[in-house]
Amino acid sequence: MIPTVGTPALWAGFVALVVALLLLDLGIFHRRDRVLSVGAALGWTAVWAALSLAFGAFVWWRFGEDRAAEYLAGYVIEQSLSIDNLFVFLLLFGSFGVPPPLQHRVLHWGILTAIVLRAAMILAGTALVARFTWILYGFGAFLIFTGGKLLLRGEEAEEADLEGNRAFRLLRRLVPATHRFHGRHFVVVEAGRRVATPLLLCLVMVELSDVVFALDSVPAVFGVTLDPFIVFTSNIFAILGLRSLFFALARMVDRFHRLEHGVALVLLFVGGKMVASRWVEIGRWTSLGVVVALLAGAVAASIAWPAADRAGPGAPPAGPGA
Repeated sequence: MIPTVGTPALWAGFVALVVALLLLDLGIFHRRDRVLSVGAALGWTAVWAALSLAFGAFVWWRFGEDRAAEYLAGYVIEQSLSIDNLFVFLLLFGSFGVPPPLQHRVLHWGILTAIVLRAAMILAGTALVARFTWILYGFGAFLIFTGGKLLLRGEEAEEADLEGNRAFRLLRRLVPATHRFHGRHFVVVEAGRRVATPLLLCLVMVELSDVVFALDSVPAVFGVTLDPFIVFTSNIFAILGLRSLFFALARMVDRFHRLEHGVALVLLFVGGKMVASRWVEIGRWTSLGVVVALLAGAVAASIAWPAADRAGPGAPPAGPGA
């Protein structure tokens, strides 16, 4: 059994907090389908970051600086890895031709499903680590492989070849679908039968991409902490701000073209830390500092050596006040 600071009361309280935040965000502030301007998206991203840091302060007050360092490192890693996933969202929206106002609706439901899927994966990962401690070395090797592959992929963006995607082809065979959008509806009735709209197909592909993304992010957070409560809370706070972060970065992703290299180096560092954990001990604050330094260096390199302008596929247009 892996020791955890999360008592049943804390787990229940955190879940209640997440439900309350989702009701406020998705049910009141953003219940209408619209395109956030860059300014508004940055504002909401700052709000979610502030809430995440406030929870980190609570962890520090309640459990000490070591647990707080683990939480902050997990949160930063999760946010940094989400950058690559946001670009996949852009490719999917462009491939399906999802209108910018409806992208908000896809991400709305995507967040809800991602929270449930992430919780299940974290619980499964915790159970595996508790039963087979050697699996951490497997996690580390997988992260090194993924980071190396990402680092060597090059500057060119991958095109979303949906017709060549096995999951998409299987989805089209299993789910009757129409090629036309019907407003904000995921399912409509055509010729007397119920069919899926491209919006539903896009949502399913977004969810599948998040599952693939979680295969990297969840093991990466296990590289800085084995406490399931810290892993879960850092993951969930990162996910809660994902929609705002998408609209904030959708039109700026090409300005930070070196971020992908920074994310790859983070995966290599965390994976190497996990593999070498038996012989080399790296402190919690040192891990956090290395992760932040790698990402900051990638941002600085992007600014110092800008890439040629490229229009991100599916990027929503600037809204009022952008």
